[in-house]
Amino acid sequence: MPSDPESDRRDFLALRGGDDNALDRILGRWEQTLFGFAYRYVQNESDARDLAAETLVRLYENRADLREDTRLSAWLFTTLANLCRNHLRWRSRHPSVPLEEEVGGDDGGVVVASSDPSPRSLAMERETLAAVQNAIEQLPHDLKVTLLLYYFENLSYREIGAVLGCAERSVETRLYRARQQLRPLLSSLS
Repeated sequence: MPSDPESDRRDFLALRGGDDNALDRILGRWEQTLFGFAYRYVQNESDARDLAAETLVRLYENRADLREDTRLSAWLFTTLANLCRNHLRWRSRHPSVPLEEEVGGDDGGVVVASSDPSPRSLAMERETLAAVQNAIEQLPHDLKVTLLLYYFENLSYREIGAVLGCAERSVETRLYRARQQLRPLLSSLS
């Protein structure tokens, strides 16, 4: 959790009351967390930054319409998760092809022995990470959001339940189902 709930509540109420500086404080606490969640969901840095920013824009636009007892963390994650899902739906209907491929350059420098991991082990780590990311991408939205919030955002079952609008027991069930669906997809990694 990027901040304590009391700071979020105080700044949320200040934002509702017209204090635009409160948005800066919220942004400072939440920007990286929202970006991290969005990046793990959509797997694209630029899109993740846009989605995190859009979440904060929507908070500002809807500040007067939100209830005073709105829990900021739940509202932010719920909004961002929905934006991510809608973005991927749009992407699937409007595929794009990059105009340029990123190419790693050779600096032409001298090769020096390093204590860094070998290229082979780095390649294996990248392959493992890509396999895990691919497996997570294949999960249904509700299971993916639950998994990302639990493992990457370290939210409790209660906090995840608030984001998803379900009971803690449902969160536990969703995590179990997500793990069950991931198991066969990741069995080749063992």
